Amino acid sequence: MMDPSVSGPGSVSNPSFWEERYRAGQTGWDIGRPAPPFESLLVSPDCPPPGRLAVLGCGRGHDALLFARHGFTVTGFDFAPSAVQEAQTAAARSGLAVEFVRADLFTLPSSYSEFFDYVVEHTCFCAIDPSRRGEYVDVVRHLLRPGGEMIALFFAHGQPGGPPFTTNVEEIRHLFGDAFAIEQLEPARDSIESRRGKEVLGRLRRR
Repeated sequence: MMDPSVSGPGSVSNPSFWEERYRAGQTGWDIGRPAPPFESLLVSPDCPPPGRLAVLGCGRGHDALLFARHGFTVTGFDFAPSAVQEAQTAAARSGLAVEFVRADLFTLPSSYSEFFDYVVEHTCFCAIDPSRRGEYVDVVRHLLRPGGEMIALFFAHGQPGGPPFTTNVEEIRHLFGDAFAIEQLEPARDSIESRRGKEVLGRLRRR
């Protein structure tokens, strides 16, 4: 079987890989609701003040819509057409003004440079080819204004293969430590049962 992280039509770097999974209903990363750790954060004393926010690999838009409900100005990015269409439908149904853009996060236009106060990560980092994680860090840094914050839920399931491809606290610190001040990086609370003990909640501020 072809390794899905390598280049080609079966690659995780190709939108068709993910589009086929949406069409087949093989979307196990989608829990059908916003991530509970984000829900808890947004009603806590540590809730960040609203601002312009990007959700990378936004999928059907659950997390994007959550942050919009809390006053953030949200743009969601995904390169699977079905994901973007379903997210747009969900936004229209909810009456929330969220922009969903079909785009490859590695080729976003320069108009987004330092445009956002926040970047939200949830099930995107674990879906990309692990060899591109350094590029991913560059993308997040490029999108954030100086002092902007990444709010991330990293999937650290500890199993070989993927997607989802695992990570750990040591790798996150290694990848992000030069460009970001890591203000929080700890086991997530309130994860869904199947991911309990396998998620790391991070808050990282662009230097």
